[in-house]
Amino acid sequence: MKKSNLALAVVTAVVAQQAGAAGFLEDSKANLKLRNFYINQDNRDGITAKNNNYQAEWGQGFQLDFTSGYTQGLVGFGVDAIGMLGVKLDSSTAKHGNPTGNNYGGIVFPSDGDHAVDDFSSLGLTAKAKISKTELKLGTLQPKNPVIVTNDGRLLPQTWQGGQITSADITDLTLVSGQIEQVKGRNSSNNENLSIGGANNPITGRFSNKFMYAGGDYKLTKDLTLQYYYGNLEDFYKQHFLGLVHNWSIGPGVLKSDIRYFNSKDDGANSHDPAYFTTGFYGGKVTKGKVDNNLYSGLFLYTLAGHTFGGGYQVSNGDSDFPWLNQGDGSSNGTITDMQIQKFGRAGEKTWQARYAYDFATVGLPGATAGIVYLKGDDIDTPTTSASEWERDLTLAYVVPAGTLKGFGVMWKNAMWRNNIPGQNQQDENRVILSYTLALF
Repeated sequence: MKKSNLALAVVTAVVAQQAGAAGFLEDSKANLKLRNFYINQDNRDGITAKNNNYQAEWGQGFQLDFTSGYTQGLVGFGVDAIGMLGVKLDSSTAKHGNPTGNNYGGIVFPSDGDHAVDDFSSLGLTAKAKISKTELKLGTLQPKNPVIVTNDGRLLPQTWQGGQITSADITDLTLVSGQIEQVKGRNSSNNENLSIGGANNPITGRFSNKFMYAGGDYKLTKDLTLQYYYGNLEDFYKQHFLGLVHNWSIGPGVLKSDIRYFNSKDDGANSHDPAYFTTGFYGGKVTKGKVDNNLYSGLFLYTLAGHTFGGGYQVSNGDSDFPWLNQGDGSSNGTITDMQIQKFGRAGEKTWQARYAYDFATVGLPGATAGIVYLKGDDIDTPTTSASEWERDLTLAYVVPAGTLKGFGVMWKNAMWRNNIPGQNQQDENRVILSYTLALF
């Protein structure tokens, strides 16, 4: 039995003995999240292979979240649970997006051969213990910090297996550390080991069951937060992150500055074993090698009377692409360029972006929002040319602010991606999402 599973069993047994204690039940909460999700992807100049040009799937997701309170005493104990079910509403072999039936499924659902399953589900349990403002969690986690980001871009969210300690006992300082052993993808019922781009082929790839992370946020003033985080995926990469977030009142609005720096280097087998290599450009015709990347970025947003204007710039230096936890089944990272379709962190890439968002509450329509983002990445290193790419993302959303349907949301997300990168297609994508959260107690 793995250490995390043993610890989970022990804490769960303690909680079972004290479940009637005041606080454990009184502070418990449960809600049911409903998500109706449709997506289509059009690879406009795709290869003629089956399932490559156009994919579309539609499903209904159910997510039951239970969060307990804590038992009484110096050390409080509790248990959280997350149960998830995805039901297929529409799909087909032609539109599933997985002609070979590999481990990672299609664009929304796991695969049964070359077609989507009718439904998929999972159950995650988390044992927790708390002393003062320090909390330990063991089991199913959904961490989100610059070096590990949980993806929630499909019908059901990604989850991780491991342990995490979070502490806020020091005023204005939040510390976190953890170790992840496995991950359940957003279109999967199974926990898998961890990998990165270039090494994550589900059949011939290489994987690790140990990702360690630690760091913290320090609120230097009410408007200035400093960040440092470290992540290490054993046998793949080590990553340091430095960040600064500052809010500055200028005239009638507020300017938010978000500065980020990642330093990523090889670890273990990635330094010498080609099976563990990642993607990038290493001279000549070589497009795989060890992790070697420095990524700098700055994003600046000015908010005024419902309007938010923004611009940013990012530079990806080094031989490799920017590395992050990426099993090849859909993932997120901590960059300012993690968009609907692309990440814009290829070797040598320099990316600028422009943003605009509007909150219609200022004109009497609370709950309605709209936003657009445009990114252009140039100087991508490839064996044949200096390539470029651009993406435009549009989002329209409305959440009912009051009444019987309070909290019911509808969202449309549209993205276009164009490039001249060797071997890549052009892509258009639409997502339509209906969501509602029902509080059970």
